[in-house]
Amino acid sequence: MARSFGEAAPLRDDPESAPDGHALKSSTTHLEDGYTVRRGQRRESFWRRFLMTIRLRRRPSHDQSDVVNFSFHPSTEKPPRARCAGGASSRICISVPIVILAIFGLIQAIKFLLVLGPLVWDNQDDNFLPNWGQPGQLGEGLSHYPTDFTRDVVPIPCHSHNDYWRRVPLFEAIHYGCTGVEADVWLFDDELFVGHNLGSLTKNRTLRKMYIDPLLDILDHQNPSTPFNNSSRQGVFDEDPSQTLTLLIDFKTLGEALWPYVEAQLEPLRAKNYLTYYNGSAITSGPITVVATGNAPFKLLTANTTYRDVFFDAPLASMADTKTDTDIEVDESVQNSGQGSTGTAGLTADAFTSTNSYYASVSFSQTIGFPWRGRLSDKQLRKVRAQIKGAKQRGLKPRYWSTPSWPIGLRNHIWDVLVKEGVDYLNVDDLKAAARNDWRKSRFFR
Repeated sequence: MARSFGEAAPLRDDPESAPDGHALKSSTTHLEDGYTVRRGQRRESFWRRFLMTIRLRRRPSHDQSDVVNFSFHPSTEKPPRARCAGGASSRICISVPIVILAIFGLIQAIKFLLVLGPLVWDNQDDNFLPNWGQPGQLGEGLSHYPTDFTRDVVPIPCHSHNDYWRRVPLFEAIHYGCTGVEADVWLFDDELFVGHNLGSLTKNRTLRKMYIDPLLDILDHQNPSTPFNNSSRQGVFDEDPSQTLTLLIDFKTLGEALWPYVEAQLEPLRAKNYLTYYNGSAITSGPITVVATGNAPFKLLTANTTYRDVFFDAPLASMADTKTDTDIEVDESVQNSGQGSTGTAGLTADAFTSTNSYYASVSFSQTIGFPWRGRLSDKQLRKVRAQIKGAKQRGLKPRYWSTPSWPIGLRNHIWDVLVKEGVDYLNVDDLKAAARNDWRKSRFFR
């Protein structure tokens, strides 16, 4: 009796015979229509089984000649999902969609950046009237002012430490707005050479060429002789012409021998009234304030009681105000050598006033110590406050050198603390980092 296609054929008790006469164990294969096919254990290829199933479905229900060796019965098991066969094919199936999604994501990211760009930076048209002010062009003679050298430069209270080491000495410090520069000076063959040590000295790097002559040229441009201007006291900064620029001269050789040469080389600045000076009764501020440190002899600087235009770098460590904090240690022992101490043997902190000194400096690492916890301890902070207060009581400008330079976060924190506590000059090596702050808002690295 013929069976319809959907009927289940009874299972045979005897094993089916293979074409080669060997018996095969029965196995089960799931088809897409939910039926189970029992056939020999020998595994046919996927495509062979697939084509055989198609042929079976296309046969009419009364034709049973090709299905006598198969048994169909309903299966409750879900058919397996189609998947890529083989290791290489499987990897291709997985990687192709990922690559497509990655390319799509990259395109979307680029589109997002293009949209966000105008919100991040201002694409100004700098080519507007590019020939403005040139001879024979629109605005001829109107493109520059006589004092344009430091246009848009905001002076900030930073001291360019070892300024002569920079790629462009003096000018780089002024470019970033620093109001203090430093030159180490050595006396050889009646000339003042600038360098960090003897091995770095060269014949063309002199105090005159690197600092005196450039400063004269800058100030001459800042003080033009016109029908509208008769002043000779404008400083290097066009934003604030009253701001003085401190020239710190570090005496490296014997102070008594070096002193007269420094005085002589300052004469061109002195002759044009560019120097800050003391006239015996008061201080008159000028575009340049000269401060001597290192082996500079304090007694020679103060010998003239009616006129002086070179001021001393006083020892800050001896100036701590201990009236409100007796726990603060004060270094009253001023030695006869080193920064801010040459020629000061036997003197107390009260000997240094605004009439003979300008800076009050000390090594931060030696007098305050390293902030090992990432912040100044209470004792360190009290000492900083006491020293700054003592310097300001004497009319001096406190300055710490050898402050931590790394990690950057710690450096910025120390700068922040010193500025808030009232230091007048930050001793810095990274001028660009110091200039990032908006000093006009009286906040630092916030």
